Amino acid sequence: MRSYSDLFRTREFTPLFLSSSLQIAASTVSGLALGTLVYRATDSPLLSALSMFGSSLVQVVGAATLLSAADRLPPRATMAGIASVFAVGTAVLATPGLPVPAMFAVILVLGLTASLGSGVRWGLLTEILSKDGYLLGRSVFNMMSGLMQILGYATGGLLVALLSPRVTLLVAAALYLAAAAGIRLGLAPRAPRAVGRPSIARTWRTNALLWSSAPRRTTYVLLWIPNGLVVGCESLFVSYAPDRAGWLFAAAAFGMFAGDVTTGRFLPPQVRPRLGIPFLLLLAGPYLVFVLRPGVAVAVAVVALASVGFGASLIQQERLMALTPDELSGHALGLHSSGMLTMQGVSAALAGSMAQLTSPGTAMTVMAVASLAVTVALGVRTSRLRPGRGEGVSRRHDRAEGVTPRRRPTT
Repeated sequence: MRSYSDLFRTREFTPLFLSSSLQIAASTVSGLALGTLVYRATDSPLLSALSMFGSSLVQVVGAATLLSAADRLPPRATMAGIASVFAVGTAVLATPGLPVPAMFAVILVLGLTASLGSGVRWGLLTEILSKDGYLLGRSVFNMMSGLMQILGYATGGLLVALLSPRVTLLVAAALYLAAAAGIRLGLAPRAPRAVGRPSIARTWRTNALLWSSAPRRTTYVLLWIPNGLVVGCESLFVSYAPDRAGWLFAAAAFGMFAGDVTTGRFLPPQVRPRLGIPFLLLLAGPYLVFVLRPGVAVAVAVVALASVGFGASLIQQERLMALTPDELSGHALGLHSSGMLTMQGVSAALAGSMAQLTSPGTAMTVMAVASLAVTVALGVRTSRLRPGRGEGVSRRHDRAEGVTPRRRPTT
């Protein structure tokens, strides 16, 4: 699979793409509205950051309890149900007079629900596309995510300014409902990828199996920590520039779009693996400028440049899929998403706490330094490993633990 047109000629790719677009638009519109609503009510950078990214904190609970269901539930029904839950929860958040603690209770429930959604969606993508088409397909989803975030934050900022945060939340709820309808009508029913009933014990066993491989462990850490710390910087955009936060979020989305286009479409396969660490350095480095507390125009340029580094995620996901049996793809990608989002929630809490004690600009600089330090340490570690080391051991260990390859439908 060599071109974007090949992707969209593949059956079910387009409805999955369109429904995911609606969900990301809903998420960005609702996130900006909720962050603004909480900041106006509390005047707290910490609570504003947590309202936008705090749901990620509960992802670790979902990763420990729900992820075995990602490969053991029918994808269409599960994804439509998750989108419907988000529609209802977002509408509840728009209720006038809803106390801030109640808002956070709803946010945590939605975060727990989301921990299952990523594994189901990306596992389904591995079935819709051939193995060699996954990275190109995922890059298109990431590019779409960047565009939807640009449009979503711009539209959300406009709606918040012209109407109100609560009306904006209702618009987001309608987008979630449209996504649920698109999933139900556009995707064909499929059997689960793996047999057996989902359970907490099975989730723990599969998590332990995925984590037992040294190459996969390193890949997971690279996927989770450096970009999670940078998202801590992003969580302070509202408190850094309350009236211009939408511009900063849109700039971040634009940079991510540029990085995904470059990584997924233009970098040769033999070059991509060598650029994972440099991309992560680019992701954090420009944020050091925030120690000078630049104006919004400079901040927009800095954020756009840095966000090109999010292309590193595609490189690491490609390696993760190369190290993971097909029938565990949903679980493995769900663990990636849950761990990444959990780290983002932790980073938002840390950044918000530092901003309470110092300033948003100072906190963003500290988070960037931490990301750079982790990236350099992991880069040194991976450079000492012989390329490819551990893959064969990993797959032999998978088979020893009872992971038997199952034939996957081709498209």
